[in-house]
Amino acid sequence: MNERPKVLVVYYTQTGQLKRIIDHVLAPLANSVDITYEELVPVQPFPFPWGKQQFYDTMPETVQDTPRGIQPLKVDVNAHFDLVLLAYQPWFLSPSQPTAAFLQSEAAARLLKGKPVITLLGGRNMWLNAQERVKNYLHRMGANLVGNIVLVDKSPNLVSLITILRWAFKGKKEATRFLPQAGVQENEIVTSSRFAGPIATALETRKWESLHPQLMSLDAVELLPNLVLLENNGISAFRFWARFISAKGGPGAAARQGRVTMYRSLLLVGIFILTPITLFSSLIKLNLKRNELKREVDYYKGIGLR
Repeated sequence: MNERPKVLVVYYTQTGQLKRIIDHVLAPLANSVDITYEELVPVQPFPFPWGKQQFYDTMPETVQDTPRGIQPLKVDVNAHFDLVLLAYQPWFLSPSQPTAAFLQSEAAARLLKGKPVITLLGGRNMWLNAQERVKNYLHRMGANLVGNIVLVDKSPNLVSLITILRWAFKGKKEATRFLPQAGVQENEIVTSSRFAGPIATALETRKWESLHPQLMSLDAVELLPNLVLLENNGISAFRFWARFISAKGGPGAAARQGRVTMYRSLLLVGIFILTPITLFSSLIKLNLKRNELKREVDYYKGIGLR
């Protein structure tokens, strides 16, 4: 009798939303696949709900790839797995700190080398730079990225910003009279079970090159062109502020809190001003440089690394 395929799931979640997404994606495989879950646990936990100053003070190290450490993994790094599902959230247009800490670890290098990997993202709406960073990590350790699934909040950009900040700072996810529920829409989470079919086929046939096109046929990755431009502008600003703040010390340092407050004050103003401007400029670029922007969208929707 053939052994059941073995799948390792590596994830970090503060709110539980990402774990719910994982559970729905993998539910149809429960009776045919052995699944091992490895939750990443920071040595010094991140709070939820967040304190506002602490939240913004977390940005520099997130953007600069100097994450807070995680506790040793429970899984045997020498164990065999047929597939690894790496589930994560973007923070500040970058991989969450626990995800980055994992990907920088020797344990990850041993677990992921030569393994097919599917990335599964659950977040607001901007994930391109985070995924590029993850792809680079995977490439350097010799992992084989075979698929990507992205579930995002499909509310308008500014609406999703308001609801996610309300959830992050007050712990209130539910809809109000004027605002929708925060986070990935419930229907998106529930229907994510549709991705199990192609994953099951790939595990059976080992034809990993066919997996991402099959996932894409099920709308695994959707991307609005204006978000490409908005995120490119955003990550440049984050990198500047990360350098500016960290020049005054490490996380929580009193000397840098004035700069954190300055960044915190300007960020929301910048977003509310830049979002309509970028939407307008993307419409212009879509008309003037349609092929160039389409190539960018197609690239980010894929799993290749340039």
